[in-house]
Amino acid sequence: MTGLRDMLNDVADSAPRVDLTERTIGLRNRRRRRTTSIVAAAAVVAVALGVTAVVRTQAVRPAPAVAPGTATDLPARGVGPLSHAYMTFCRKPGGKAPAGCVHGGWRVVTRDGTTYRVARALAGARAPLRTSPLAISRDGRKIAYYDTAASTFAVRDLASGAVTTAPTRVPTAWLGSIAHLLLSDDGRFLAFTKRPPLKDPAMLFDLRERMSRPLPNGWNPIGLSPDGDTITLAEYAPRTRLRTITRLWRTSTAGNTTTVDVAGDYLVGALGPDGNRVVAVESVEAGITGCLRSGPDLVHLDRKTGKALRRVPVRGLSMTANRVRLRGWTGPHEITALATPLACRERDDAAPAQSFDPPYVPFTAYAVNVETGKARKLATYTAQGFFQLVLPGFPGTL
Repeated sequence: MTGLRDMLNDVADSAPRVDLTERTIGLRNRRRRRTTSIVAAAAVVAVALGVTAVVRTQAVRPAPAVAPGTATDLPARGVGPLSHAYMTFCRKPGGKAPAGCVHGGWRVVTRDGTTYRVARALAGARAPLRTSPLAISRDGRKIAYYDTAASTFAVRDLASGAVTTAPTRVPTAWLGSIAHLLLSDDGRFLAFTKRPPLKDPAMLFDLRERMSRPLPNGWNPIGLSPDGDTITLAEYAPRTRLRTITRLWRTSTAGNTTTVDVAGDYLVGALGPDGNRVVAVESVEAGITGCLRSGPDLVHLDRKTGKALRRVPVRGLSMTANRVRLRGWTGPHEITALATPLACRERDDAAPAQSFDPPYVPFTAYAVNVETGKARKLATYTAQGFFQLVLPGFPGTL
């Protein structure tokens, strides 16, 4: 660990302080306008664990709108399982932020609709050029976030209140403009990756054994084996690719790596419960340059070759009238699809207008059978965007 700590400290000292606010989706859309090729958009991070036992996502009622300033801080202990989390926005041109509203702060919502602020999580007001990632375990009983007091990531058990911090300090400069967290079901392993892919490292933490391993930069984690020894990642720019790294903790280096290109422009969901299945949606031009919609089908990809194995038309959810992003699995044959109505602007990558809390964009979660394509509605949430809404088993990202 001494060698790794020295390396990380050296990188921290030399990490460039550059503007990281440009999001991956903006980068992709500008490339689309400059070239005739279709390049994949921002980071889909679907957090799933390659395990045979699957925790079924419970359909929950959407949390009621919370008036600014009425949410209390997360209690020391005794918090029930979460429904979701969202990021707050409190700035408006010509207006005054409501008392108690933290710009860029995280709020978590329990299944019974109670809302709490995560006061220790990094907020945008304290790091305006950096992102603040948050993840919820698949059972909704643990959260992972960047702890401002510890200057690294932390995992918190909501019932007991126990907090475990990562064994390595992570400067805020390393968070990039988009950061992703993958949290194992038991809270032992935590993967951190980010974009843009600068030289400071991404990492996988073993919070029980207090060890770290470097991960390749610019990739998004979509699956982790129960023992933390195999991780699956996806990349979306300049093209869609899948990468599998094995023997992460059994070698002195970063493990054994296999990378495959995916023929097409796809956004993948979480790795399947069998540790092998990859399902994706296609990104399609919506008639306006730079405006993307989803393809009509779920597409099964071969994790080892990157080839499309089969297409399954979706029923009960209009894929073409919505932006659809895949999340975690609700069972061995169903994956969560998060949809919001398609609203193309002249510039697809334009930032949404930030408004006072509560957020205002509707997102509806569906469980989609990957074999039949049948979709059933789970719940509706509100948030500023895909990046600012977190469901259990999946981090806040596009």
